[in-house]
Amino acid sequence: MPLYKTITINPNTRLLIWKIEEPFEVLSKNLQLTDHCKARVDSMKSDLHRRGFLSVRHLLAHVGYTDFDLVYDQNGKPHLTDGNYISISHSYTFSAIIISDHPVGIDIEKQRPKILKIAHKFSTPLPHPSLSNNLDRIRKLTIVWGAKEAVYKSYAQPGVSFLEHIFVEDFTLNDSQIFTKVSTPVKSEAYDVYFQEFEGFTLVYALAA
Repeated sequence: MPLYKTITINPNTRLLIWKIEEPFEVLSKNLQLTDHCKARVDSMKSDLHRRGFLSVRHLLAHVGYTDFDLVYDQNGKPHLTDGNYISISHSYTFSAIIISDHPVGIDIEKQRPKILKIAHKFSTPLPHPSLSNNLDRIRKLTIVWGAKEAVYKSYAQPGVSFLEHIFVEDFTLNDSQIFTKVSTPVKSEAYDVYFQEFEGFTLVYALAA
């Protein structure tokens, strides 16, 4: 099975990445799903989305959980029944989970040129004018988006704007850690955010500071 990478961040926090290579029929073998999740899979039109969904359940199995240990609240945020925190992401041919005893968030994104066209919707000032080529601009903007998405998932409050409420300190592509915070009228929280790049994808995960 293609468990791509495991990262032990600290004794109580683990991150796992799956490279989605198997067909749906292989991923679905010996996998027990709740009725709710069976219905979700059956409703998915994209084969890649269906395979991504199942690959997350295989990642859960690697750390001793099943689909029955995973529940979702009214906002769609996943929770584990034992009280641990979990965040989930998948993009194209990769999926990832992070599990901890403290609030966490994760995002994995394929690096794509279209992010240049939507950057103004989630980042200001834009972090790319000083970079010398489009590839580096795409890479940096993907990290910014991933940082905001990971923090958004951990913060988990309705009405949060990527542009107006989540702030990413400037960083270079040679860094691996960036400071990010959420500030809303309800509350403010700071996060330590880390990123990695591989095979044209960007992985970002956030830990409550």
